[in-house]
Amino acid sequence: MTFPEWTKPGIYGALGGAVAMTILGFNAFGWTTGGNAEKMAQEFADTEVTQAMVPVCLDMSADDPDRVAKLASIKDASGFSRSKAMMDTGWATLPGTDKPSRALANVCIEGLKLDGS
Repeated sequence: MTFPEWTKPGIYGALGGAVAMTILGFNAFGWTTGGNAEKMAQEFADTEVTQAMVPVCLDMSADDPDRVAKLASIKDASGFSRSKAMMDTGWATLPGTDKPSRALANVCIEGLKLDGS
């Protein structure tokens, strides 16, 4: 069987175009893989849950009888120890979990509007 003269350049052109379109699609057009889309969705969900739980954290801090002492320990702490101090208060523990959330602790500290935070 004999192929026309343009077959070989046509196949190379189609392959080159496919590679170029793939590179352009992922870099410029926002294409993404399923795994990456899943990761982005999980990060978005985690952020939204954290933001939604800030009022709960603030309410827990307002209702705590040891609020003044706990706020003083958070104010005295700095850097990473500040979020650790916030986690130790119990206010940054999501309902239904046993361990406090560092992300919620950091956002809740901002919500408390402590001096120097």
